[in-house]
Amino acid sequence: MTTVLDPGAAAAEATDAILHDTLHGSHRGVVVDSPPGAGKSTLVVRAALELADAGRPLMIVAQTNAQVDDLVVRLAEKSPQLPVGRLHSSDADPYDKALDELPHVRKSAKAADLAGLPVVISTAAKWAHVKADEPWRHAIVDEAYQMRSDSLLAVAGLFERALFVGDPGQLDPFSIVGSEQWAGLSYDPSASAVTTLLAHNPELPQHRLPVSWRLPASAAPLVSDAFYPYTPFRSGTDHDDRRLSFAVPSDGSGPDRVIDAAAESGWGLLELPARHTPRTDPEAVRAVATVVRRLLDREGAATSERSPAPAPLTAGRIAVGTAHRDQAAAVRAALAELGVAGVTVDTANRLQGMEFDVTVILHPLSGRPDATAFHLETGRLCVLTSRHRHACIVVCRAGVDALLDDYPSTEPVQLGTLVKFPDGWEANHAVLARLAQHRVNWQP
Repeated sequence: MTTVLDPGAAAAEATDAILHDTLHGSHRGVVVDSPPGAGKSTLVVRAALELADAGRPLMIVAQTNAQVDDLVVRLAEKSPQLPVGRLHSSDADPYDKALDELPHVRKSAKAADLAGLPVVISTAAKWAHVKADEPWRHAIVDEAYQMRSDSLLAVAGLFERALFVGDPGQLDPFSIVGSEQWAGLSYDPSASAVTTLLAHNPELPQHRLPVSWRLPASAAPLVSDAFYPYTPFRSGTDHDDRRLSFAVPSDGSGPDRVIDAAAESGWGLLELPARHTPRTDPEAVRAVATVVRRLLDREGAATSERSPAPAPLTAGRIAVGTAHRDQAAAVRAALAELGVAGVTVDTANRLQGMEFDVTVILHPLSGRPDATAFHLETGRLCVLTSRHRHACIVVCRAGVDALLDDYPSTEPVQLGTLVKFPDGWEANHAVLARLAQHRVNWQP
């Protein structure tokens, strides 16, 4: 592919190549790596519509019911007359009731009821129980890096050819069973579907979406270098295209100073004194809640390429990210005490795929006496630092850089494992080095 300077042209060129291989290529699979906010869902919807227009029956595999329902709604918005099947479970509340308002969407717990429709969408777990006399000509596997390879094996007989789309920087597929005995082997059932697919089919066409339309110009270089060195990308916007401003001036406190730093540079680090703390560090939790409270009190407004008029920075456009569920619960309680409602507070796992104007993060290593594999996992930090359109504020105890030096990466290197990005130790150092340029020390 030739180098294209204009981000829109680069994205269009990549999309055209992907669709050409999907519709006209001879390989049974096409793999697409998508960085955060690169238009992955837009690509999936466009590919689905073009396959449907070509008269090729299509099944779409997503990983969660929320992802399935979102794709159904997106397809209905783009092509209201297209008949779409939503294959769901037999649970009491199996799909978003908003789908009932879409006249050309047919819902059923039985695949036979949806036979003959141009597009049928469901989760990998539901597809695994489907038996088909004739396979679908095409499949699209969405969030393919979140899909375990054993889940792919369970549905592989249902289709002839497939487009695999996903973000290689996201968290690895979740497994409750230890997988050490398979590590590094080409048939590791806990590995992502894409990793196993390419291990057995290295000749498959591989593409990447080269532009993030979510991450601002201040964030894309760091996220690309730290988490996607083998599949680099750029921001779709320039430094002057987005601006975060506040009607209420700073009161001079640490939270306000870090907010101003983030508004100016896109990044802010509110650093508390070094200390080993419980996981739900009360001071750090209060600091996170205070930053959110001040973001709202100062009446922020976001200007971007989407609209020339400033959009209010409301609670719905702010998110808090944590590593653990008990930390998220503690932040929710602290926000409630400050009278804040409507802010999304969740773990990195649950924030995957979501987008906000401003994010506030409790650093996974803040206050810890050690650096475990869980807290060093590259995908966790990648998700937390790549949800924002304008600014990301990190709350952290001092001393994480020393902690990383005391606990260098000790994870064994497995022969045969496909390396897609650096380990968490290296990525953490890269992120901390950038955050140090926007540090605000604060004693609560």
